[in-house]
Parts: sequence; structure tokens; C-alpha cells
Amino acid sequence: MATLQVPACVPSPAEDSEQLKKAFEGWGTNEGLIISILAHRNADQRRLIQQTYAETYGEDLLKALDKELTSDFERALLLWTLHPSERDAVLANEATKRFTSSNWVLMEIACSRSSHELHLVKQAYHVKFKKSLEEDVAFHTSGDFRKLLVPLVSAFRYEGDEVNITVAKREAKILHEKVKDKHYNDEELIRIITTRSKAQLNATFNQYNNEFGNAITKDLKADKDDEFLKLLRATAKLLTFPEKYFEKLLRLCINKLGTDEGALTRVITTRAEVDLHRIKEEYQRRNSVTLGHAIQKDTRGDYEKLLLELIGHADA
Repeated sequence: MATLQVPACVPSPAEDSEQLKKAFEGWGTNEGLIISILAHRNADQRRLIQQTYAETYGEDLLKALDKELTSDFERALLLWTLHPSERDAVLANEATKRFTSSNWVLMEIACSRSSHELHLVKQAYHVKFKKSLEEDVAFHTSGDFRKLLVPLVSAFRYEGDEVNITVAKREAKILHEKVKDKHYNDEELIRIITTRSKAQLNATFNQYNNEFGNAITKDLKADKDDEFLKLLRATAKLLTFPEKYFEKLLRLCINKLGTDEGALTRVITTRAEVDLHRIKEEYQRRNSVTLGHAIQKDTRGDYEKLLLELIGHADA
């Protein structure tokens, strides 16, 4: 369930564009006005505002925001304003670059989006970067990470609820054998994780737990210093319990010594229109404090205000 709050009566894209233009003019930028508009429009509405703004004022809205804003607030608002598929394409491209590389961001995009959404991301990637996401991931990764990430970003999983219990039992045994022998990069293990539907994987992991007495994510904790194993374990968790994955990510990026604004921004901007309500509930259950209060404690200024609006700030 999303946390984005869109007013019952939404102004036209022309009216929103006019107000945004006013926010940029004068002696100082009116950040509050910008937040009041963009933080309360859905993806399609934001795209129409961008189109209307460009047609009316001959200027790209994102460039105007970039010129007027700074720091974490600028980064968060620019990411939020983008259409989800374009945003993911930008995040994925950054994740393949030398100084911003992140196998985790690539895994997140591949595993937490639907097959159709991932297809749209790859189309947006083609348009913006004139190459494919798959080729960039293959080129900028190596070894076991490449072996896992390329099929993950290439996948087009079945999205239905149907499961085959016979297959689940058989593949649970395969997974247990590979995990027990520490063959974490085995082709069969990778095949199961990267191609089966989320419903089928959930059934397989349940069979694993019932048959062998441990959750697969627990058995994948054998070597806590193995970075590939950490990524594989996170992949299994995100594919079956996304709210638990994102809760832990938020907990780590907020509670660590110095907030990880990059991760915080990414989670809030990518999940606010999807399942952030469930993630908030999991966060409060796990930490005995609301996500809103945690954000208030660790962030400041317009960045804090934007995040609170996106999470539905009644709990703050």
C-alpha cells in the first residue's frame, strides 16, 4: 500500500506549472510550495507537469529544479519527480559506474519490480543511455556477481499465484544440497533464484524450511564476511519478503553513525507509490518507533519535510 497522498481535487498541470514557476522566481526559492505540489502528485501527474512546464516556459523542469535546489533535498526531489521507470534507469546506470557502483541497487531494481515494470525500466534505459541495462551490468560486474546479476536484470518472471508443489519440493532439495556444500554460485541455484516466479519461490522456500528446519536465508549466513553470499541472501529475502528487506535497509541507513542519505532517499522515493505503508508498519514493529520519528531525528530542513510528506507524515 502506497503512502503518497494526492488531494481529491488536483489542479491542472498548467496551474501546477505556473505555481512552480512562481516558486523559482523572486529573491529566494519557495521550497515549501514546490514540496506542496510535487510531493502530492502521482507519477502520471508529475509527468504531465513536466511536459506542460516545458511547453509553457521552454525549460526542462528537472533542470530548473537542479538550478534552484541543493544537496540531499535536490537529489530526493529530482529522483521523485522522475517517472518510476526513468528513475530506476538512472539509479541502475549510476550503480554501474566506477565511483557509484552498487550491486545492491541493481539487485533491488531487478527483484522488487514486477516483470512489466522491469521491462519498462529497460526500455527507459535504452532511450536515455543508448545501450541496454543487461550489457552495462555484464560489463561492469565480474565473477559470481555477474553470474547472479545479469540473469536477475534479464528476467521476465511469471507474475501469477499458481505454484507447483512437486517442483517446489524438488528444488528445495536442490537448494539445500548446494547451500549445505557451500556451492553458492552453482548454476542450478542461480537458475532457481533468477527465473522462478515469486509465488513459486515462496513455496520452495517454505518447503526448504519445513523439510530441513531452517529458513534458507538463515542457512545463507554461513560466512558473514562473504559479500556475494550477503547479496544472495538479500536477493532471497527481497523476492519473498520485500517489506522486511526494506525495513532492514532503512534501519541500517538511519541508525548507523551518520545517516546514509543515499539509501534513505532511494527507498522513500521508489516505494512511496508502491508499498511504503507496509514497510512503515514493519519498521515500527521491529524498532518500536515510527519511521516518521526516525526521519525527524536524523534529517533536517527541506529534505526532512519532503521525506515526511512522501511517507504520509501523520505518524511523525
